[in-house]
Amino acid sequence: EQFRHRNVAKLMFIHMLGYPTHFGQMECLKLISAQTFPEKRVGYLGLTLLLTEQTEVLTLVTNSMKLDLVNSNQYIQALSLIAIGNLATQDMARDLASDIEKLLRSNNSYIRKKASLAAIRLLKKEPDLIEHMSERIIALLKDRSHGVLITGIQLMIDVLTLIPETKTEYLKLVPSLVRLLRNFITMGFSPEHDVSGITDPFMQVKILHLLKMLGKGNEEASEQMNDVLAQVATNTETMKNAGNAILYECVQTIMEVQSDSSLRVLAVNILGRFLLNRDNNIRYVALNSLSKVVSEDVAAVQRHRSTIVDCLKDPDISIRQRALELIYQLVNEQNVVALTAELLNYLVVAQTEHKGNLVSKVIQIVEKYSPSKKWKVDTVITMLTIAGNLTDESVPRTAIIFIAQAEGLQAHATHRLYRNLVEDSSQLGLLQVAVWCVGEYGAQLVRDCPPLSGDDISSNSGGGMMVPSSFADGFPAVPEAEVISQLGKCLHLHNVDTPTKALIINALVKLSVRLSSQCQQSIVDLIAPFRTSMSLELQQRSTEYTVLLAGAGWEGLRRELLDKMPVLDEAAIRQRRAAFDDNSSGEARTPTQTSFAAPPPAAAAGSNTFGGGSVGGGARPAAAAPSLLDLDDIFGGSSIPISSTNSSGPTPLSVSNMPSSGGGQDLLDSLFMTNTNPMPPQPPQSMMPMMGFSNPNPGLPMPMIALAPVTNPTIVAYDKGGFQIFMDVSKYNPSDPSISKIACKFVNMNAIPLEGLIFQAAVPKYLKLEMFPPSSTTIPAHSNGAVTQEIKLTNSMQGQKNIMLKLKIGYTQGGTTVDEVTQVSSFPSLF
Repeated sequence: EQFRHRNVAKLMFIHMLGYPTHFGQMECLKLISAQTFPEKRVGYLGLTLLLTEQTEVLTLVTNSMKLDLVNSNQYIQALSLIAIGNLATQDMARDLASDIEKLLRSNNSYIRKKASLAAIRLLKKEPDLIEHMSERIIALLKDRSHGVLITGIQLMIDVLTLIPETKTEYLKLVPSLVRLLRNFITMGFSPEHDVSGITDPFMQVKILHLLKMLGKGNEEASEQMNDVLAQVATNTETMKNAGNAILYECVQTIMEVQSDSSLRVLAVNILGRFLLNRDNNIRYVALNSLSKVVSEDVAAVQRHRSTIVDCLKDPDISIRQRALELIYQLVNEQNVVALTAELLNYLVVAQTEHKGNLVSKVIQIVEKYSPSKKWKVDTVITMLTIAGNLTDESVPRTAIIFIAQAEGLQAHATHRLYRNLVEDSSQLGLLQVAVWCVGEYGAQLVRDCPPLSGDDISSNSGGGMMVPSSFADGFPAVPEAEVISQLGKCLHLHNVDTPTKALIINALVKLSVRLSSQCQQSIVDLIAPFRTSMSLELQQRSTEYTVLLAGAGWEGLRRELLDKMPVLDEAAIRQRRAAFDDNSSGEARTPTQTSFAAPPPAAAAGSNTFGGGSVGGGARPAAAAPSLLDLDDIFGGSSIPISSTNSSGPTPLSVSNMPSSGGGQDLLDSLFMTNTNPMPPQPPQSMMPMMGFSNPNPGLPMPMIALAPVTNPTIVAYDKGGFQIFMDVSKYNPSDPSISKIACKFVNMNAIPLEGLIFQAAVPKYLKLEMFPPSSTTIPAHSNGAVTQEIKLTNSMQGQKNIMLKLKIGYTQGGTTVDEVTQVSSFPSLF
């Protein structure tokens, strides 16, 4: 046993090397139970290193700790307090709270300091203990021992963080804290607690932190500390790091409490002085603090704008990024031209991974604070010239909108974009915008562009690099052959992707009506080779445009078809987009049986901003009835023909005759795909007299007919190829009309049974769907209602919106797999 403490010391070294040492935990407890200080010291050290608060063995040491707390040796007491401060659990906190509270009253300042630190751990584990310790914690502030005083202040800070309700009780301590802080400021040299000529900076920082917590949201307490905060801010030495730490905490306190405006300006000026410090850590802290302050006092931060801009030239990337974020917050209508020029200068030297974010910020600034359309257009063109390869697709679109809205400046923008494109075609964003403008305003490109008016030039003052001086005298006309040749070169650039090639082809076909007729054959020669392109998009465009240009019957429509795009109204677009988002977010479908994802919305016909789709475009068919709009939103406007069951005139469904790939085929894979092999079936004539219907056109499919409204109506949801689905609608509970019961009956009038029935449904978001399994997945031949299935619907908008269903039906008949999608919206208004 005489070597146990040595062995535990070796065990701690093994633990530090990363090896498991759980087998030696009990040895630590034995050392703690020893009588001599050296053994207890190794035991407590091993306890704090080898055990955690989750270790079950820890519960065995509580009694030994309790005995050591009343030991006559102050150092043994301190060992126990240190272990409590590091490892105490909630149970230990309750058991040892009374002993810690007694030690807070000890005559020994060393023990009081250790007890204060242990009390922090106890209150974190059991905040209710504050009721027994509150009075003693307040008394610590009057302690004459420096160590007890600083630990007592830290204890108060933790108590305010853990239990904010104690703030009211501690507010009466503000005058004492202010007096204590003032003593430190006026105190002369004190070698005992001096750090680089600053008297006790650790104590000053703790007091300022406590004052910040007490003054926040309390005007009276803030008024009491305003004077001493001003003294700290003006009298603290800034040449030493210890003084900077005090000033930083002082600034944080001034910004948190309800201080005077002059005091806030003083705090911002301190942060401005920090920006001039050579230490990057201090500059980073200053920029970080100014970013938080700028929302409260922009004017004070604006005074240090030049210093902040200089930080963009710092070699430290973290300093540059913080300065960039702060400059973005400082931009307003008065300084937008100067600061945007600085941002563009920084864009030239910025790291590649940061340029995309910077471009987005510049676009936002230009859109929000632009002083004129001329400046807006030139700034965006300059930005695309610098970083056109690092923009997302929204930036070229926004630039096109700016140019289209800049009435009278399209010629200037097109000429400048064209010349930038000739000089550097590697910037893809610049290439896209330039090609679009050449296609839209090519007629102005082949004419001289006069110099800008005086007002336009003056609006650019301060921009620095917005417009090169060589363009001040205007632009000469560009020959037509040169324009077409340049677009032809762009078609074969290595960095041009398929969407950009489609955009260039669009621009070429538009130039056919903007330039002279002599250029038409050159345009056809550039477009025609893409008729054999591997890209279906380019192949289709090339084929259609070649016919449009070379066909003899299109002269009358060509000019109207290739006319300029209308100017986009951003406000109207945002309003419509917001309305669409509100509608689409209010509804969603609820799939059953099999979870399937909705496809993306089908692309609208016609060309988009970059010329997607056909040039002329086509009108999208209107919805058959207003009640179907909800399901159109849910299912993304599927392009497949969907039969709609309604009383106004249903459209018959088409059955896809696809070969079966086995019983494991997922019918949902083709839920939104076009049927490739339509096979209109002929309904058997023998079925009509049975159902009481007559078909005036025997050669056409029997339409789906909704039965007349009755108490419990019956709806024909599907009728094709001798297979029918009837829905008997009723209410579960007459007192709750929002819940509906739909009993589905499957009728097979054919001589061949239907096998592998799959019947699935989707509903809008306002409906809750519960679908029970069918009675069978095989429908016998010549059966009428032999197979049934029940659906339960809960309508959260009963009386406002009707029930609607979108059905997916699949089955196999005679080796042929049938997949159908149908829509049922003919439920009575009460449902």
